[in-house]
Amino acid sequence: MGEKPAAPARTPARAVSAAKKAGTVSTGKQQSILGFFAKSSGAANASGPASSPSTKAAASAMKKELPRHLKESTHSNSKPTPKHPSNVTPVPSSDAIEPSSSQENRDVSTVKKKPTIATPIVPSSPTRKVKKSVNYAESSDDDDDQDPFETMRSQRTRQRRPRATIPDDDDDDADVYEADVVEEEDDEDMGDFVVSDESDAPSKSNKRKRPTKSSAPRKRVNKSPSPASVTQPAASNDDDELMEEVPSTSTAQKWKYDPDNTQPTEPSTAPKPTAKKATVAKGKPKAHTKEPEDRYPWLAKILDANKNPPGHPDFDPTCIYIPPHAEKKFSAFEKQYWDIKKNLWDTVVFFKKGKFYELYENDATIGHQLFDLKMTDRVNMRMVGVPEGSLSLWVNQFVAKGFKVARVDQMESALGKEMRERDAKAKKVDKIIHRELACILTGGTLVDGSMLQDDMATYCAAIKESVVDGKPAFGLAFVDAATGQFSISEFRDDVDLTRFETFVAQTSPRELLIEKSHLSTKALRILKNNTAPTTIWNNLKPGIEFWDADRTRRELDCSGYFLSEGGKDEEWPEALSQAKDKDLAMSALGALTQYLRMLKLEKNLLSQGNFEWYNPIHKNGTLILDGQSLINLEVFSNTANGGTEGTLFSLLNRCITPFGKRLFRKWVCHPLCNIQKINERLDAVEMLNADRGIREKFSSQMTKMPDLERLISRIHAGACKPDDFLKVLEGFEQIDYTMNLLSSLGGGNGLVKRLLAAMPDLKDPLGFWETAFDRKRARDERILIPREGIEEDFDRSQQELDRIRGELDALLDEQKAALKCKTLKFTDIGKEIYQIEAPKAAKVPKTWRQMSATSAVKRYYFKQLEDLIRELQEAEETHSQIVKDVASRLFERFDVDYEVWLQAIKIIAQLDCLISLAKSSAALGEPSCRPVFVDEERTAVEFEELRHPCMLNNVADFIPNDIKLGGSEPNINLLTGANAAGKSTILRMSCIAVIMAQIGCYVPAVSARLTPVDRIMSRLGANDNIFAAQSTFFVELSETKKILSEATPRSLVILDELGRGTSSYDGVAVAQAVLHHVASHIGCVGFFATHYHSLATEFENHPEIRAQRMQIHVDDKNKRITFLYKLEDGVAEGSFGMHCAAMCGIPSKVIARAEEAAKAWEHTSRLKESLERAKTGCYIPLGVLSDVAGLLRGGDGVEDGVHERGVQVLLKAIEAL
Repeated sequence: MGEKPAAPARTPARAVSAAKKAGTVSTGKQQSILGFFAKSSGAANASGPASSPSTKAAASAMKKELPRHLKESTHSNSKPTPKHPSNVTPVPSSDAIEPSSSQENRDVSTVKKKPTIATPIVPSSPTRKVKKSVNYAESSDDDDDQDPFETMRSQRTRQRRPRATIPDDDDDDADVYEADVVEEEDDEDMGDFVVSDESDAPSKSNKRKRPTKSSAPRKRVNKSPSPASVTQPAASNDDDELMEEVPSTSTAQKWKYDPDNTQPTEPSTAPKPTAKKATVAKGKPKAHTKEPEDRYPWLAKILDANKNPPGHPDFDPTCIYIPPHAEKKFSAFEKQYWDIKKNLWDTVVFFKKGKFYELYENDATIGHQLFDLKMTDRVNMRMVGVPEGSLSLWVNQFVAKGFKVARVDQMESALGKEMRERDAKAKKVDKIIHRELACILTGGTLVDGSMLQDDMATYCAAIKESVVDGKPAFGLAFVDAATGQFSISEFRDDVDLTRFETFVAQTSPRELLIEKSHLSTKALRILKNNTAPTTIWNNLKPGIEFWDADRTRRELDCSGYFLSEGGKDEEWPEALSQAKDKDLAMSALGALTQYLRMLKLEKNLLSQGNFEWYNPIHKNGTLILDGQSLINLEVFSNTANGGTEGTLFSLLNRCITPFGKRLFRKWVCHPLCNIQKINERLDAVEMLNADRGIREKFSSQMTKMPDLERLISRIHAGACKPDDFLKVLEGFEQIDYTMNLLSSLGGGNGLVKRLLAAMPDLKDPLGFWETAFDRKRARDERILIPREGIEEDFDRSQQELDRIRGELDALLDEQKAALKCKTLKFTDIGKEIYQIEAPKAAKVPKTWRQMSATSAVKRYYFKQLEDLIRELQEAEETHSQIVKDVASRLFERFDVDYEVWLQAIKIIAQLDCLISLAKSSAALGEPSCRPVFVDEERTAVEFEELRHPCMLNNVADFIPNDIKLGGSEPNINLLTGANAAGKSTILRMSCIAVIMAQIGCYVPAVSARLTPVDRIMSRLGANDNIFAAQSTFFVELSETKKILSEATPRSLVILDELGRGTSSYDGVAVAQAVLHHVASHIGCVGFFATHYHSLATEFENHPEIRAQRMQIHVDDKNKRITFLYKLEDGVAEGSFGMHCAAMCGIPSKVIARAEEAAKAWEHTSRLKESLERAKTGCYIPLGVLSDVAGLLRGGDGVEDGVHERGVQVLLKAIEAL
C-alpha cells in the first residue's frame, strides 16, 4: 500500500460531467461501525485497465439485484455511487485505523485480513448505504456554523484547480466529530463520516487545489452543498440516473468490508506513491502516538515565563516559556491555543471548537489517563474532547480531582467570522474563529449552581500574617463566590492562634491564598490539620500577586468596582470603608482581588458591594465557640469519619431554603448571649409551635424555592440562563404571595411580626417583569424575547426577519403559479434550508439546481432563492447577537433593585431559621422544655433529667441525668467513675444543651435554668500531633493553657482526664494544680473528669468543688461491671481497669499479675491512703497553703498573688477546715 500523504484532498462539492465521472476514482474515507478503512492513494486511476468480462457480468448481475431505491440517484450534484464487483475484496490502508471521535469514545478494533468468499452487497451493509442522496463534501470548520455560500464558491473553484494542500485558516477550526448526514426520514442509520486529522495540518499555501490522481483517500461527509450564486449552468438533470451508468471499472466496490476475508481475491494493483509524496507523509507523525515533549523540545525542559527552571525559588508554575523561533512555526490555530495555554500551564484548558470542548497536549493526556477519554490528534496536537452539553459534568470531575479548569469560548460563528472578514481585511492570524478566555474555575470559586455540591457556602480565603507588638496578627479576606458575599477581618491573636484556629473551623475554606514564605509554621499546621485533603493551596508572590495595602487601595479606587449611580465617583461599601485603614485586612483583600481578576471574576463579584466585617470570636453579644470546641463537641462534623451524622448542626438544621441553611450555620457558630434576644427567638419558636398555620404555610410555599441568593449574583454578572432568570422572578413572586398570606394569619407581637413588617414591597419592582418578555419561550426554548416596545433594536431586527420570510413565501407562491404546481413547498434538510420541493413530474427551469431527492420528489435551489436565503442567514446572525444584548440589558434592569432583592432574601432566611428551630424543638419529643434564662451575679447551669439531643434517634432507652453547676451549688463537678461509665457523654451533653438553649431552641429536659454563658472551652480526648512534633501530653497542656488564660466566671469549661499523657506523679500534680486554679481563681462552671481519685480527697472540703461519680454495679467474682449511667454524689471506688480488661478478653493470669503490681506500685492509690491518714490529724490542702503564701508575699496581680475572688474562696476553704 502507498504512503498516506500529509494533507488529504477534499472531495469536490459539485458533480463533474458524466464523462469524467466514468473514470473518477472513489477516494472517500468512511467511518463504519467497525472502523475506518482507506484505499491506497494510488489504488486506481481514471486511466486504469478495463474490467474483465467476468467482472462486468458480476456487476450486471448485481445491478439487477439492487432494490429500486438503490438504483435511483436523487442528487444531481453528488458523486456517482459505483457498484461493487463481486471479485474484489477490501484492502485496508497502510495507515493505522483512526479512532472515532473522542466524544464518542468507542472502541475501534484493529481489522485483520481474513479469507472470504465474495458476497453480493446487501442494503443493510454497515459500510455502504446507497439509498441516500449524499454529497461527500468535507464538513465545515465548526460544523453547525459553516457558511453554506462560501462552501459552494470554494467547491466550484476546486472543480477547476488541482488541490495540493489545505490552507491553514478556517480549517484549523475543523472539528467534525460526527458529520451531518443529508438523508430522508426513513434512513437514519447512515455511517458517520469523520474529517481526518490531517485536514487541520498547517500548510504553506492558501489555495485549495484539486487532488492529483495519486492523492490519499478522501473523507466523505454526507452533506449537500449549500445554495450559492452560480455563474455556470447547473448540472444536467440527466445525471439523476447515474446509478445505472457507473462503469464496472469503479473501485468503489473495494470499500466493502467483509470481516471473514483476510486475503484479497486478486493482488493489489495500486502503484506506489512517488518518493516526494512518501517524504511528505513521513514528515508528519501521528501526534497522539508521541509525547508532547518529543515534538516540542521546549516542553522537554520547561521554564517559566521568566526562564526559571522548576526548583528555582522564583519558579512560577502557572506559566511556561515558548521560544520565539518555535512560535514562528505554529499554525494560526496553534498560536491561538498556545497564546492562552502558556499563561495557564497549571490549569486544564477546555477549548471550544464547534459543538465540542477539546483538551490538547498535556491536558489531553490528563483527560485520557484519569477519565479514559479517547485520545486522537488534530492539527499536529494530541487531543481529547467532550460535547458542550456535558461540559459541566466534566468540569466537576476535574475540579473534584483538585484541578483548575479554564474555559475558552468562541466569540463568533463561522458566518459571523465571514461577515467580519468581509467588512475589514483581516490578517492571516485573524482568519480563524475568534476565541477568548471566558473564565477559570477552581474548587473554591465555583459560581454556577449546577457545579456546586450542596447548599453550604464554599470559601476562597486570603491570609496575611504579621507580628504586632510581639504578638501574631492576621488579616483575612474570604468570599463565597456563588453569592458574592465578601468577609474581611483583622485581629491580634494569642500565641496559640486561638482566633485563627476558630476562623478555620468555622469556615472550612476550600481554597487558600497564602503569601509565599510569609506564614508561620504554627499557622500552617493549623491549616493543614483543620482543612480537607482536597483544599487548594496557592502560594502568591509578595507584592506582585499578594498586593500590599497601598496597592490594594489604589486598585480598588481606580478600577471602577464601586461607582455611584451617576458613574463618576467611587462609593465604597460601608464595611469596606471602615476597614480602609487596616493594612493587614486590605493586603489580604488585595490578594483575593488579584486572584479573582486572574480568574476573570473580580468585576462581577466586587461590584455587588456585598461586604461584611467578620470576627471569629465575638466578645460581646455571642457565645464564643472556638475551633477546638467545635471539633470536640462535634458541632459540624463527627470525629468518627468527618461526616455530618450525629452532629448538632444536622440535628437542628431543618431549613428548606438554600440561603436559610447558610444563615443557620452562622447562627450555630455564634449563639446569642443577650437574654432579650434569646427570649425573642424562644417566643417566636413557642408561637410557631402553638399555632402551626404560619409554619405550615411557609414550608409548603417555600419548598421548591430556588437559590435566589446565588442566582441574583449570576444576574448581576450577566451570566444567568434565561430559564434561571424566570425561576428568580417566579421565586420572588412566590415570596410576595407568601408574605401577604402570613401577614393575614398574624405573626404575634414579637420577632416574626417584625420580620413580616420589614419585608420590602416587591409588587412595584415585580410589576414591570410580569409582561416584560415571553415567559413560555424562556422556559421552553431558553431564550429571552422582550415584549414589543421594550427593546427597539430587537423590534427592528425582528421586523427585518419577518420581511425576508415574507418575501420567501411570496417567491414560493410566484413559483407555484409559474409552474402550475400547487404542491410546491419549502423543505429544510440539515443546514440547507428553504429548498423548494417539487414532484418529479414537474418541469422546472434548467437554471434550477437539484440539491436532494427522494423517489417521489426533488428539491432545488436557484439564484433568487439563494440570495434571499443568504440575506436571511445574515439577518439571523445579527438577530442572535441582538438577543444576547437584550438579555444583558434585561439583567441590568433587574440588578437596579439588587438591594431590594437581597433584603427580601435575608428576611426569608431568618424566617426559615426560626421555623427550623421550631421544627427541631417539636421533634425533641418528651420531655422537652423552654430554657429559662436568669441574670444573676453567680453563674448557674441547671438541667433536670437532661438527655443527649444527638442520641435521641439512635438510643431508645437513654438514661437522663440532672446537671447542676453553680448557682446554689459549687461551680465545678469533680467527676470520677469507671472506664466507659459515661463521663464524657455527661460533659458533651451539658455543653450541647447550653448551645441549643442560647441559639433559641428547646432542650430535651424536664426543666432548664441558666445564666447566659459567654464561652465554652473544652479539653477532651487523647490526641497527639506527630506532624507538629507534639506529644499527647503537650497537646493536653496547650489546650489547658488556653482555658486558664481565656476563661471567665461566665464560661463553661470541661476538662477530661487531664494529665494522663505523662507519668502518674506528673499527671496528678498538674491535674491538682489546674483544678485548684480553675475553682479558686477563675470561678467558671464546668466538669473536671479524672481517674486520679486522690483529687477527691484533696478537694473534699473545697467550697467550689463537688465530687460526683457515675453509678455502676460490680461483680468482683466474675470481674463484670454493669454500667448504670446515672450521675450521683460521691467518689468512685476505683477505675476498675482490671474488670474492663477482663471484659475485653485479656487472659486471667495477666490480669492477676497486673492486680498485684497495681497494689504495690500505684502512686495515686498510696497517695489517697496517706491523705486519709493525714486527715486524722490536722491536714491542710496544698492549694490552701499556696494561696496563703501568696497573700503573705503581697504580690500584685493574679500571677504573683491572690485576687479578691481567690481570697473569698480561701476564707470559705479555711472555714471548712
